[in-house]
Amino acid sequence: MNTRGPADEGLRLIPFRGLRYVPERVGSLSAVTSPPYDVVVRPDGLLHLESADPHNIVRLILPQADTAAARHEQAAATLDRWLAEGVLAPDSEPALYVYEQRNGEILQRGVVGALALSGPADGIVLPHEDVMAHVVEDRADLMRTTGAHLEPLLLTYRSDGNATGATAVIERIIHRPPLLATTTEDGYSHRLWAVTDPTDRAEIETDLAGHQALIADGHHRWATYLRLQQEHSVPGPWDFGLVLLVDTARYPLRVRSIHRLLHGLPVADALAALDGLFRVRIVEGPLPRALDALADAAAKGNAFLLAGDGAFHLVDRPSESLLARTVPADRPAAWRTLDATVLHSALLDHVWQIPDDPAHIAYIHDTAAAVEQAERHNSTAVLMHPVREEVVRDLARQGVTMPRKSTSFGPKPATGLVLRSLTLG
Repeated sequence: MNTRGPADEGLRLIPFRGLRYVPERVGSLSAVTSPPYDVVVRPDGLLHLESADPHNIVRLILPQADTAAARHEQAAATLDRWLAEGVLAPDSEPALYVYEQRNGEILQRGVVGALALSGPADGIVLPHEDVMAHVVEDRADLMRTTGAHLEPLLLTYRSDGNATGATAVIERIIHRPPLLATTTEDGYSHRLWAVTDPTDRAEIETDLAGHQALIADGHHRWATYLRLQQEHSVPGPWDFGLVLLVDTARYPLRVRSIHRLLHGLPVADALAALDGLFRVRIVEGPLPRALDALADAAAKGNAFLLAGDGAFHLVDRPSESLLARTVPADRPAAWRTLDATVLHSALLDHVWQIPDDPAHIAYIHDTAAAVEQAERHNSTAVLMHPVREEVVRDLARQGVTMPRKSTSFGPKPATGLVLRSLTLG
């Protein structure tokens, strides 16, 4: 049951007792963190994280066992053991958390808290991508079994750009000693502060109540929150979800692409099927140079870069007749012309006839990893050009969702810095 009434019109963020690693019980904070579960490149990345520290958070978010039920039971047992052993411990009082990430010129700051759940029709939290039912089912069973939110979603909102409200609190808090500070192997430094002062919390909560948010990363976990909320008829902790809220007027995010790896489809076969439907050209490498060619082509229309046979093939200028008969006409023009729309509607569904399920398609954030895996397995990597944030936000406000895995906003919060228990209060 949702504890929010119909009069609620904005974001409602409340404090919680964060579960955090006890530094004295682990090798280092950087060794126990992980990227979000869907960014870990398996199996290589998974094995790397597991070997970094016996308490790496990946053992909770991506447990390994023969069945889904066994995996989730293992994660729950691991979490219980770490709590009993003092590897993880709850903070002494509820707090909101200011979180900072920095890497060179990239700086992101936001507030971590428990956000009241709302459906898309409420217009408070706006999704922009479709989700896959089997992923929601898996994440729901993991959350249900562990009784915890193991990693925060990344949500964005836009203020007027002035240092007021939540931003004012953030920019005061960062001058205090942090709860934790670490640098992960990707070069990002991370700092976390607890906001426990009632005045500071009220300033944040009042400010956020006037905003709506866009889901930047974590659509499946948000859908999971909503699903699990429906399973609980009594108001309680399931009415809120762990999120990081970032004001992109102050701290703009980067929008990157998520690439497709098409299992069992050699590049030669993929290209042969495009004859007469797209223009196909070989472009010179290395990868960064080929991606520049993709960017130039994408500025003029739909374009993709195919890799996996040692070369880079630029695919652009789709046939108008192909688009007319494969792309649904009942959506806004901005949706119909998305690269992801054309890829899924025209190429995957019609030309290549590839089902959108894990046996046939993998979604990979890292560009080089997508190419390497395609070459290793004689498959096709479809490299995408990123969508601009304003396009994503405009479609979300119209209630139009993009094809799943259309965007990758970042930097993403590191998993393992703060967790939320649904049983500790």
